[in-house]
Amino acid sequence: MKSLSYLNKYLIKYKWRLIFGIICIIVSNYFGVKMPTVVSNAVNGFIGEIKSNESFNTIALMSLKLFGFYMLLSIGKGFFLFLTRQTIIVMSRHIEFDLKNEVYNQYQRLNFSFYKKSNTGDLMNRISEDVSQVRMYLGPGLMYTINLAVLFTLCVYAMMQIDVKLTLIVLAPLPLLSFMIYKVSSKMNKLSKYVQEEQSAMSTIAQETFSGIRVIKAYLREREMAKKFDDSSDEYKDRTMRLVLVNALFMPTIVFLIGTSTLMAIYFGGLLTYTNDITPGDIVAFVFYVNMLTWPFASVGWVTSIIQRAAASQERINEFLDVVPAIQSCCEEPLAKIKDIAFDKVSYTHENSGIEAIKNLSFTIKAGETLGVVGRTGSGKSTLLNLMMRQIDPTKGEVMVNGENLKKINLDDYHKLSGVVPQEVFLFSDSIRNNIQFGVNDREVTEEEIIDISKKAYVYHNIVQFKEGFDTLLGERGVNLSGGQKQRVSIARALLKKPDLLLLDDCLSAVDTETEDFILKSIAEQSKNNMTVIVSHRISSLRYADKIIVLDDGSKIEEGTHEELILKEGIYSEMYHKQLAEND
Repeated sequence: MKSLSYLNKYLIKYKWRLIFGIICIIVSNYFGVKMPTVVSNAVNGFIGEIKSNESFNTIALMSLKLFGFYMLLSIGKGFFLFLTRQTIIVMSRHIEFDLKNEVYNQYQRLNFSFYKKSNTGDLMNRISEDVSQVRMYLGPGLMYTINLAVLFTLCVYAMMQIDVKLTLIVLAPLPLLSFMIYKVSSKMNKLSKYVQEEQSAMSTIAQETFSGIRVIKAYLREREMAKKFDDSSDEYKDRTMRLVLVNALFMPTIVFLIGTSTLMAIYFGGLLTYTNDITPGDIVAFVFYVNMLTWPFASVGWVTSIIQRAAASQERINEFLDVVPAIQSCCEEPLAKIKDIAFDKVSYTHENSGIEAIKNLSFTIKAGETLGVVGRTGSGKSTLLNLMMRQIDPTKGEVMVNGENLKKINLDDYHKLSGVVPQEVFLFSDSIRNNIQFGVNDREVTEEEIIDISKKAYVYHNIVQFKEGFDTLLGERGVNLSGGQKQRVSIARALLKKPDLLLLDDCLSAVDTETEDFILKSIAEQSKNNMTVIVSHRISSLRYADKIIVLDDGSKIEEGTHEELILKEGIYSEMYHKQLAEND
């Protein structure tokens, strides 16, 4: 229950719903406990009337009165039971909504390095399945637990009003029941955690299969992936069956113990009637009370399972919510414009692999300049952009913006003034229009702006060929566009933002050189007063850059303009002539 204490803040938030729900439970059970009294009076009354040889009409009239009173109690009990569900169950839905939003907001806060270490399937499972398990605890689990406590108290009180000795005899099996629940709950908690972990693994396999279905089909690996999923499903089934087996022991055991209590009530109650300590109607009332306790006690196993599953799920959610984002904005002072960016002896080592991706790197870029970054695969180009956007923080050195450490800059304003076209282009399952204007959220975008920017990105002529034009809905990750079209739509999205800092991470690799030249000229024209950083392994993408740095194994080995680097006859010149020969 320790992990579930995190939810207390939500119970306080919806305390009036919870309090009213508890009141409804008390009133509903009060009516329910009064019903055996009516039956007891009826039995004693009938016995007395029969012994007195009363007429049939008198007995019928008494039966009608008792029937009417019993029906009123039943209606009252049912009405307040309805209100109970409308308060506590609805409260659990509100908390589910709040908790899912809290988890989702945490997803938004966590930084780039966290997602590199986490599985998408596991993250999805925490916001869906785990939160659903928690809701079951806050709804049915809480409701039945309170109901058991209230009903048990009222029933025991009513039974003791009849005969204390018989009450103690009838309730004798209950301590054994409590001991069994205590012993099994820890086992169920462990099994529940194992089930949730395997479900996360299964979700991850399914998510990877959906995302990589084209690769799987291209390499004919359907059987291998199906076997991998089957193995995970079998393990999930086995773990679930072990949990079900433990859970299944509760119901028959509880029913047996309640049945034993019923037999004790009839046997010992019958003995007490001989001494006139109780009446036959009291025995009937005792049987009713014992049977009224059957379902609440029978539900103990189910509720315990719900609580243990919820505890295991909430523990996983708490582990996630307790993660403190490594990258946080620590400055409230607004940032109006990005004037210059400087790397001062910056180094970065990957946390998970220990590889030093950037080594003692220094350079400066000012407004109106274009910086080109080139290097072989694995030379640290993308890491440089991640440092510049503060997706990660340098291990050593400083990234300076307007002469101040980037860690002291308002990160929201900095990102608002920046535009990024990542190497792995991502488009949402939405219209082309909404994908293009995704980066602009502080003003209305006109149709003319969207058309103009799509022309600058050299994708307008492709868009108008679609039947729905800009309103064409894209499949997952823009699957109905070619690689080059996706890159150009992503470029249009960044250009529409009109950023002070534009970062292009090898985003022209899927277009031909003529299209590349057109786009680069459009970018240069729009960004002539702002900073542009172009990362590429193609020399042709960098020919308009004011300054180019060459990276090799994370270190800057050359720096200068395109013409200066050609004349140096170093690595840049070598790469240029090789690519030129390949094009020829």
